[in-house]
This record gives sequence, C-alpha cells and structure tokens, in this order.
Amino acid sequence: MQKTEPITATAIETTRDALIVVLADRRVRIPWERCSKRLASATKLERSAAELSPGGYGIHWPLLDEDLSVNGLLRDLGQDSR
Repeated sequence: MQKTEPITATAIETTRDALIVVLADRRVRIPWERCSKRLASATKLERSAAELSPGGYGIHWPLLDEDLSVNGLLRDLGQDSR
C-alpha cells in the first residue's frame, strides 16, 4: 500500500458563499454547506475568523469552536489526488 503525503494549505480565504483553500498548485472553493452544518449556519463574522494551523494541516474557527482538516475537506470533495 502506497502512503500518500498529506495535503497542506498555504492560505485560506473566506467569502460570503465559500471557503477558499489555497494549495501550492491550486485554489479549491468549498461551499459552506460542504464544509459542515455548523459553518453553513454561521454568521459572516464567525466564518471570517478562520485560522489556518501553522503547518497548514487544519483550519480552526475560534468563535464556533470548529476544527476541520484540510485533507478531510478535500477528500470529501474528491480533490485529494494530485
């Protein structure tokens, strides 16, 4: 079984409609509804307080106490292959 390297983000952006995950080779737009139920029902302020982990592996929303992994988000979208 071949082990794959985890995908890390270099940056994130939040818009009214989606989370943008910036990778080394592309940008992936993820509608809030595809991220989580909590984020789908959050306010613009709550969503915009997103923090990318120092290693780029995860995203934290302190106002919501929500944490999501970059790998998990992209895997759920079928975007994890390079």
